[in-house]
Amino acid sequence: MNPKIIKIFSIFGTVVSLQISAQYSSLLDKMTIEVSENENRPVSFTNKQAAFYYTQSHINNHPEHAWFTGMNIAKNRIFHGYQLFINDKPVDNKGAKVFVNPYKMLREQTNGLKEELWMFDYKNGIEVGISGKDENTGIQLLDVNFLKNTDETAFFKSMEGNFIIAVSSVKPSKIEIKNNVVFQNSDSGGFFITAGKSESEALSIIEDLRNNNEKLKKERAERMEKKLLGKVYTSSSDKDLENFLNWLQMTMDQLVTDQQGEGIYAGLPWFNEYWGRDEFISVPGAVLVSGEFETTKNILKSFSEFQDKDPDSKFFGRVPNIVNPKNIDYHTTDGTPRYVIELQNYVKYSGDKELIKELYPVVKNSIEGSLKNWTDEKGYLLHEDNETWMDARDQDLVSYSPRGNRANDIQDLWYRQLLAGVYFADYLKDSESSKKWKTVAEKVKNNFAKDFTDSKFPFIADRLDSKNIPEFSIRPNQLFAMDLINDEKLKISTLKTAWTELVYPWGVATLDKKNPLFHPFHLTPDYHKDAAYHNGTIWPWLNGIAMQRMIEAEQPEIAYRLFKNMNQIALTKGVTGGLSENLDAFPHKGQTLPKLTGTYLQAWSNAEQLRTWYQYFLGIRPDMTAKQLTLAPRIPDEITDLDYQFYIGIQLVKSEYKNGKGKMYVYHFSEPLNVQVNIFPYEIKNMEILPDSTLEITDNGKNLMLHLKNPAGKIIKNIKADTSSERLKTYKTYFRNLENTEFSKPDELSNHSLIKTIE
Repeated sequence: MNPKIIKIFSIFGTVVSLQISAQYSSLLDKMTIEVSENENRPVSFTNKQAAFYYTQSHINNHPEHAWFTGMNIAKNRIFHGYQLFINDKPVDNKGAKVFVNPYKMLREQTNGLKEELWMFDYKNGIEVGISGKDENTGIQLLDVNFLKNTDETAFFKSMEGNFIIAVSSVKPSKIEIKNNVVFQNSDSGGFFITAGKSESEALSIIEDLRNNNEKLKKERAERMEKKLLGKVYTSSSDKDLENFLNWLQMTMDQLVTDQQGEGIYAGLPWFNEYWGRDEFISVPGAVLVSGEFETTKNILKSFSEFQDKDPDSKFFGRVPNIVNPKNIDYHTTDGTPRYVIELQNYVKYSGDKELIKELYPVVKNSIEGSLKNWTDEKGYLLHEDNETWMDARDQDLVSYSPRGNRANDIQDLWYRQLLAGVYFADYLKDSESSKKWKTVAEKVKNNFAKDFTDSKFPFIADRLDSKNIPEFSIRPNQLFAMDLINDEKLKISTLKTAWTELVYPWGVATLDKKNPLFHPFHLTPDYHKDAAYHNGTIWPWLNGIAMQRMIEAEQPEIAYRLFKNMNQIALTKGVTGGLSENLDAFPHKGQTLPKLTGTYLQAWSNAEQLRTWYQYFLGIRPDMTAKQLTLAPRIPDEITDLDYQFYIGIQLVKSEYKNGKGKMYVYHFSEPLNVQVNIFPYEIKNMEILPDSTLEITDNGKNLMLHLKNPAGKIIKNIKADTSSERLKTYKTYFRNLENTEFSKPDELSNHSLIKTIE
């Protein structure tokens, strides 16, 4: 039966449709997106372990990604996609209707052939299901060497990694080999393609897939649906928002894998490995806000095993920058503080204090190693030019964006690492370390305000060089360092400068366009792409801190404009339902949106969008070690209703929001805790929550009313919060300066001498 297609919205001129069926999961099937031939979008799936499959919906022609087409396992290319045949004629995807949902891709060819591409959890294999034709069908694996065949199975040598590939029919059937094409009878259901280190291993995977086919498909779909309904359920009359959040959760989930212990792929197709920096930037949005605490704990424990524990090493105490099956590398400064910070965040979300005891030696080594080898007399954390996240270098290993030897974001991370260390030391009554680390943290903050600011500049310096000279290029890193500044006027002018100079409607650029080093395009014949990587290229992961700072300054409507634009990009451009690593800063001539570049699916791009949604738009910020939950929602006015849920500690909190005649926030709690309600412009109030109670917060525009109700609906506590004159004064004095802040806009290419090829 043909799927029913319903047109639901049009964004950036692209029609997005839904395919409705109910074979495995009605929720996932409702998320299905039809991809047109002109869009030709990337499609990929992982097996949640070490394998991923990549293709494009119609033709594999992407200038950066096409080389990775097909199956990849643990950074090894297995085969370069496949070509289908009907009898001896190759199938052309031209004109095909393509539908992508989180667990499969369906192609409906113009000749009636239907092709379903599946991947399976924890299996190194795919299924190419075939139906709709009475003729014999064939499949040719590209760029592999034929080894031999039996009556039912053909064997090939993988492109890399010494894997044996097995190809067999879905239903047991004899096969025939012609010119390396594996043919089967028309009623055989399609092909299984598996990879193992031996023929027997590859065959055993085929037998498993054949014997448990429907069960494995159902389990995969149910796992995904269970996450959407049981962990991160969101419903709204704003279906664009609802669909986006569900899709982003699913593409984020693809990257949470078990390749070398549990971890998060940095991005696909070429970052299918764990990066210390990317891993821990991604942790909050990828697994913490979704309540996947066991996975988070396993990631933290797994990564701790790779810490440099050699006290004579200059990298003593560091966690790696890169962990992949062939390489472990420690040349990064920010991965280690982010590890410690995310350990603290995990404890606050989960309430799991036992992990503090287990991993405290890792924390202590991380701080003491830095104090021994990487700090100066002012307490700053030192690093090489390329040891921040802006790490691109040329062929002579010279940094394209030198930020040595004290970058502003590194000092902020170091400061937060020290305070997290104090938090852990206090819990374990290590008073000596606590006192020592607190002293260093205070020194860093006191010196930062002196060394990284100048009255001539309304923003924070990007770095101090080795001669103690501050460098005042306008880069987004200053947004991270705002917490090291007490001057509210400077903080607001820093945010205003960063937003108007760096934040475009499609994301945050790495350098302002007035800088002579600014590169408008990531991919151009005029210069090496890495020269633009951190000197103009857009990085969607930076949207998180940009939106966070705007929301903290009580400007959620401005922040939401960026959030909503990224939602639309994920649903209509690039990989289905996810965000890429980069975009050009400017659109090319005749275009309204810049080209997406870098990896087609990047973990921290997805994760920071999700983190900002939960922690800042919904305002969910727990500290379960203290049984404390801050509720600070800043939900944009255009959202009229939400039903959603979130995990903190052991409890699932179900919530509703209505925006009509006034606003109402409702939270259903099962466990006792203390809730702090922080809704601007009202007084901040605390409410002690009783077991199995409901907190209703009503905002009538004049005051807040907090009602705590028992299961029968009877009010058992009332608290009123009036408008706060102090908060209004702060707004009028500082935050009002941000009202009506506009996005940065592209200018004429003739203004940029680095661009020679003007279209």
